[in-house]
Amino acid sequence: MPVSCALVRQPGASYVRAISSTAARIDVALARAQHAEYCQALAAAGLAVELLSPDERYPDSCFMQDPALVIAGQAIICRPGAASRRGEEEALAEWLARRLPVARIEEPGTLEGGDVLVLPDSVLVGESGRSNAAGIRQLAALLAPAGLPVISVPVGDNLHLLSAVAYLGRNRLLAVEAFAERPVFAGLEIIPVPRAETYAANVLALGDHVIVPAGYPRVARALRACSLDVLPVPTSEFAKADGGVTCLSLLL
Repeated sequence: MPVSCALVRQPGASYVRAISSTAARIDVALARAQHAEYCQALAAAGLAVELLSPDERYPDSCFMQDPALVIAGQAIICRPGAASRRGEEEALAEWLARRLPVARIEEPGTLEGGDVLVLPDSVLVGESGRSNAAGIRQLAALLAPAGLPVISVPVGDNLHLLSAVAYLGRNRLLAVEAFAERPVFAGLEIIPVPRAETYAANVLALGDHVIVPAGYPRVARALRACSLDVLPVPTSEFAKADGGVTCLSLLL
């Protein structure tokens, strides 16, 4: 089902304390400016953009993809694998419950949306430091009535599955080299990501449009060769917190 709305949250002042694998200092003012450009790209792709106010309790809460999923007509409230992010999902549960049936991932399961790749006839879930086997089993049970099989995929050194692959629609997958030949992706047309541009494996495909991080010309060129309208946005301040363009919105 095509998405029509993107739920986003502006970075708060507390975003400087977001989880990060680097020592780079985040510029919050620049992050907010980049977030505004991202919202403009979502609108250019034809989505209604629902902007929530910053939640200073949770430094990472601008990364809306992780605390909840919307699949097969239901909202699934996740249980983040990062302990400091637990609670973010409750801020979304009430909003989502007014619009959709709601289910939950329960302890001991953990699941983050950044590990979930929805394909036309299946759902692949990265087994990572953020999403565990128990969480994946619970998701499989929740999606079974919709006839969507859930397949676990080890992510190796990647933070999330969507750090390494992106579904572009029409049977095409953008993938870093280490994932390109995995059997689970057999039957998909693989668009390879050059090693020098691995950060740009995380793109957000929206019909004939695709939002990509700015500054990765080879990936942008490959996507244009797929007849996609490339919408580049600056993401330097989100990359500092290991985030990308899919991370910043929850699609409905």
